[in-house]
Amino acid sequence: MLNTTIEPAARPETRQASARWVRFAFAGRERFGTLIGGTIALHSGDMFAGARPTGERVPLDDVTLLAPSTPSKIIALWNNFHALAAKLSNPVPAEPLYLMKAPSSAAKPGATIARPPSYAGKVVYEGELGIVIGRRCSEVTPQEAGEFIFGYTCVNDITALDLIAADPTFAQWVRAKSFDGFGPFGPVIATGLDPRGLTVRTLLNGQERQNYPVADMIFRPQELVSRLSHDMTLLPGDLICCGTSLGVGTMKEPVNTIEVAIEGIGTLANTFVQGG
Repeated sequence: MLNTTIEPAARPETRQASARWVRFAFAGRERFGTLIGGTIALHSGDMFAGARPTGERVPLDDVTLLAPSTPSKIIALWNNFHALAAKLSNPVPAEPLYLMKAPSSAAKPGATIARPPSYAGKVVYEGELGIVIGRRCSEVTPQEAGEFIFGYTCVNDITALDLIAADPTFAQWVRAKSFDGFGPFGPVIATGLDPRGLTVRTLLNGQERQNYPVADMIFRPQELVSRLSHDMTLLPGDLICCGTSLGVGTMKEPVNTIEVAIEGIGTLANTFVQGG
């Protein structure tokens, strides 16, 4: 059985059909398709441009889910929720504050992530909503931006916390967030969702640690896509991690299970192990 939960759609938008897209390994090949109950309807072509159903179906339990896209870049927001900004006494930013995670940090649902051997400090989880880009996007307005959002996913923005300020001359945000496996996302890309009513829940070893509304975001998805598209060209499959809110914490046990759950998307479950 897969260590993941897929939930039904929530609040579909009329302009885009509701679907749950997955990438997976089956019979020695990488494939993609849409979830229909406990089966996957296989598609051919390109998930983001003209995907075509093949008429084949495979049981979800017979496949290995992969990260649902292969982003050319992973953009991660900082200080993007009012509640956390207030707790930390951070001013509300005038524009999005963000960093980049290495694409090689991406990990699939159910993956076991090991502590980097080069780092002995605190490692924290951060449950987040992720935006997946569906079309090449450059200098779009907030009103246009929704047409470039393919869908939404769950993200655990894992962070080697003590590295950020380890050198007083240079904040090491990218290094702290780019170790192999530090960017699990999935289990699906959900299309047709209105994110305004969603809630992000994070459980650590079965105990709820985060439960916060997406509506508390300072810069909401369309605004983020618009502003980021004026800084860089966004490509199909790119992942924008929307930032986190209250409840971030350290993974202290020898073996830790982290679950990020968002209604209409499902539950991203991964294991973090401390190693020898």
